[in-house]
Amino acid sequence: MENLAARLSCKTEHEPLLPLISQKIHWQPDLSFRPFNYTAAQIIENMGGTVGTSTVVKPSPTAFVGAPMEKSSKASLIRELVALGLLKAVAAPFERVKLLLQNQKDIIKSGRLHKPYNGILHCFATTIRNEGIFSLWRGYTAMTMGHVSATVIRFGIYQYTKILDDTQWSYTRVVVSSYVASAATQFLVYPFLYAATRMATDVKTIGSNTGDRQFNGMIDVFRKTLKSDGIVGLYRGFNITLGELVMMGALSKGLNPWKQHYSYILRNNFLSRHMVELGFWISGNMATYPLDTVSRRMMMTSGSGTVKYKSTVHAIGQIMKTEGVKTFYNGAGAEILACAANRATLLLMIYVADVIGAAKKQY
Repeated sequence: MENLAARLSCKTEHEPLLPLISQKIHWQPDLSFRPFNYTAAQIIENMGGTVGTSTVVKPSPTAFVGAPMEKSSKASLIRELVALGLLKAVAAPFERVKLLLQNQKDIIKSGRLHKPYNGILHCFATTIRNEGIFSLWRGYTAMTMGHVSATVIRFGIYQYTKILDDTQWSYTRVVVSSYVASAATQFLVYPFLYAATRMATDVKTIGSNTGDRQFNGMIDVFRKTLKSDGIVGLYRGFNITLGELVMMGALSKGLNPWKQHYSYILRNNFLSRHMVELGFWISGNMATYPLDTVSRRMMMTSGSGTVKYKSTVHAIGQIMKTEGVKTFYNGAGAEILACAANRATLLLMIYVADVIGAAKKQY
């Protein structure tokens, strides 16, 4: 601990010393939304947390980005989870519309939707008219539980890795460890992602007197899936999700130097810096979006009684053959709006946190 304190005290703003293993590993806890990096720590710090960070964006190697802060504590973890929950609550309506547009072919096949949506606005209007405005948050609980679980797991791994001897870890070992840890985390939280997808795409039956749904909640999703398909049903589409994880890592390695370069140039222009980060965020999402579509479409076959895809390659081939390449980007517009809403909420939270921090210093 004394060595750790000495390392921290010796850091300078422009020339940080070699990070610890826990800082090197680039965690990717989920694939439905890419988590924010340093900005959550800024919110925590301004609201009285113990996370030590600077608003100056420092260029750093790709593997360093997105790691938990060195002075993380349980209090800061709780604050980060609260911030994460708020961000997910704002983005949830766009996420549901995205999932409805992305999977509308399977919803129509199930008989729960009579005709396809004509776009984002039509999907919003139809869902609100038939199910009520609060239905836009259907699946939010399962989605948030998955994100929260991933964050807690990441924090636990960080607490373990930060005590290891940093000098014994090569760059290759760090990269491999980061992917293994990300894959393990994704495996643990994937059932929540599956449940969120099935609940969000569970359209209330049109013309039914009772407005029946296929699932009555997250537990009902698990129960019916396990009964019909077993544990495999909860992990259908997981393989392509791992492929998405690898692709995200490759994109991160290629794009992060440019992102950090422009963020550093615009470090004194708050709005422009966040607009650049949003642009890179959306670019990464769009590049991996077809893989996300395949994963969600494979999820939709669990417990549905329809013909299941033999493999990921078979699923891609069937979707491309019967629906065309354009289908892989169904709902992409809603995904972009979700990213924008998420970033706008984040900026608002940072502003409010700055005001609170200034008020605390004044009084």
